[in-house]
Amino acid sequence: MKTKICTDVEQSNKFIELGIDVNTADMCYHFIEINKTPLCIRWEKVHDDEKDNSLPAWSLAALFKYLSEIKPQEYTPTLFPTEGKWVLHFVEYGQGIVCAVTCDNPIDACYKMILKLHELNLL
Repeated sequence: MKTKICTDVEQSNKFIELGIDVNTADMCYHFIEINKTPLCIRWEKVHDDEKDNSLPAWSLAALFKYLSEIKPQEYTPTLFPTEGKWVLHFVEYGQGIVCAVTCDNPIDACYKMILKLHELNLL
């Protein structure tokens, strides 16, 4: 199985649709102008003259940082592997688990958690 290093194109587009701040992304897809096919992933921030040909992407570090900054005095994310899967809990201090997701990789777990939190109006 190939290791996933950041959100895929569909996930990145969904984050933009939800209004997730693109400045929280730490990577980007750079596209060929002819057919908008992903060409490569770069770590650098996108220059203004390249924005039309790129799409922000979030690494695991950026996703976990984003989750950790959601009301940090009230909530904390907890990510751990178990039985070949990744489990992510979003925990409210003194109350327990607000929601939980299980995925094959930690990037997808963070993505699914952000979607759940959006549905619960916690973002």
